Amino acid sequence: MPPFAPEPPPILRTLVPLAAAGMLLFVGIAVGIHALRPDLDGWDAQMSRYLLQPHGGWLQAAYCGLAVAIFAIGLGLRHSLAPPARSAAPLLLFAVGAASLATTAFAPMDLDGAGPSFVGWVHGVSAQSAFLCVSVAMLLQSAWMRADPRWRGRFPWAFGVAAFAFAALWTLVLVRDLPRGASQKAVIAAITLWFLLAWVWLWRDLARARPTEEGGAA
Repeated sequence: MPPFAPEPPPILRTLVPLAAAGMLLFVGIAVGIHALRPDLDGWDAQMSRYLLQPHGGWLQAAYCGLAVAIFAIGLGLRHSLAPPARSAAPLLLFAVGAASLATTAFAPMDLDGAGPSFVGWVHGVSAQSAFLCVSVAMLLQSAWMRADPRWRGRFPWAFGVAAFAFAALWTLVLVRDLPRGASQKAVIAAITLWFLLAWVWLWRDLARARPTEEGGAA
């Protein structure tokens, strides 16, 4: 481990595997549930439709797994960055976005032809909050990486993916002629890619510390 690199915070030993489990759960179920719902057109059907029965419980679990991963990675980044590069804003937005995502999972959307309901309203507001809070947090967290010499080289990738996800989100909102299912899933994929990158960087920092610790113990 380079002498200028500080020891990774011990909390990463918990946060890194926790985030990995959450992301694996989400990706596996989010992809697999399409095979369980052949009645839905994956090109047009947004993910909210897959939360409905039958099999909606699987995606609810996946959303909860992703919510845990979002907060775990956000917390891991805060602990890993140097003090001058830490800001409470990204972590707060990650926390609100994760909570909103979990709320979305358990507040089903209104069925086609049904009148508007309070639960359906909660679903819509929480889904929008999850997308907006997480995408803004990604941009802010990426920008703060520049203040840490160890993370500065990762800034272009982090900010580039975050900016793409943010632009894709607003394209989804403003361009109504796009296929709703495919465009929403593209936004979700871009957001997931950012968290995958952040997880890999945290894992590398943690993995580099282990040989040093083992050598010291020997």
